[in-house]
Amino acid sequence: MKSLLIVVGLLIFTPSFAQVPEDSITIMPVKLDTPLRITNLYPSFSLHVDSALAYNLELNKDEAGYYWYMKNALPGLRINKDNGLLSFKGDKSFFISGKLKYDFEYKIDIGVQSLNDAKDKIDTTFNIIFYNTDVVPSRVKPTVTGTQYIQEGDSIFFRVLCESGIAPIEDILFTSSIPISNYNLVKNCGDVFSWSPGFDFVKDTDSGRIRVLNLSFIGSTKWRTRDTAVVKFIIRDALNYPQAVEEYKLVSKNVKLYTMQLKYTFLQLDRKLKRTKTARTSFDLASATTALTGTLLNTSDNESSQKTGQILPGLGVAIVPIKEASAPNKTVDQNQAALIRSSIKRLEYMITDNMLVGERDPDVTKKTAKLKEELKQSQVQLIEIPLDMSNNMSEEQLNNYFDNPKVNKKYRVK
Repeated sequence: MKSLLIVVGLLIFTPSFAQVPEDSITIMPVKLDTPLRITNLYPSFSLHVDSALAYNLELNKDEAGYYWYMKNALPGLRINKDNGLLSFKGDKSFFISGKLKYDFEYKIDIGVQSLNDAKDKIDTTFNIIFYNTDVVPSRVKPTVTGTQYIQEGDSIFFRVLCESGIAPIEDILFTSSIPISNYNLVKNCGDVFSWSPGFDFVKDTDSGRIRVLNLSFIGSTKWRTRDTAVVKFIIRDALNYPQAVEEYKLVSKNVKLYTMQLKYTFLQLDRKLKRTKTARTSFDLASATTALTGTLLNTSDNESSQKTGQILPGLGVAIVPIKEASAPNKTVDQNQAALIRSSIKRLEYMITDNMLVGERDPDVTKKTAKLKEELKQSQVQLIEIPLDMSNNMSEEQLNNYFDNPKVNKKYRVK
């Protein structure tokens, strides 16, 4: 074995044993495993609007075994999956509709991957910016325009939109011709402005009972160019319906309470009149019975009975002044009871005639004033009549007594 190695070594290092021509030597290339790389990718592209882009991306390897992809494509931006051709058509409609913006740096993620080896791939990014040489200003566009007419208590509600030009509007400043409060502030495009003028917004000194309010929305871009939109509101004086309805309810309650007091006073007077009438009727019956008995005894054959019959008619006549003294006719109470009853009827009619029609009855102020006037007139008319405040009867009991057919018959107009 050692002898064989010696012979081989001599054959290699001894020139006389073998002469090899130089042109017959073939050098075999060594394949190195190089990483995948895009050789011509620019980090940033700047495109004018309405321009077209066609850029072929290249690899440091055979592209036949690879495919291209894009993760966040912009509208109009495409990449050919087979050959890496990056294409874009910047149509103006993309910018008018707001899908794309001027002077905004978009970051695009692209990649390429081997069809045979999923691990053999590369992901990278590049930026693309669109610019426009045309002067296209950005505009503030509220959803309401011109002059708006509203009333106090109404709600103002509209959205402030923006029309983007070369540079979009980044912030909005709000100003008002008259200081207002409790409104929703607009700071950015698309925000909603809402506000409701109070019922004291229009002052008594304002001409025509109206007040003019100008709302200004000033939008500015990053280049500090501004656009202002003004919305004009003419606010008319209006009735404070919630407060007016509460006032009506209070007056109506006072009228009903006063009516209940009158009914109780009427009940007391009517009972007094009833007792007086019963007593007078008893005296009248006694007087008539005595006189009739005396007349009958005068016709008797008995002398003693005749004497008694002569006395009894005089006794019957004597009962009359006793009746007037012990149970005098209550003319004043009768008149007072009749007056109270008519006042009760009038107040109940006024309550029914001036009922509210809904929560925003346009005549609520007139109806409230009418009830106040009727209540005041009744109180002045009955000012001399003492109203007994100690009422131990319910409203239903008082109404049942007041509406009793016998009581109504007694006080009906003859």
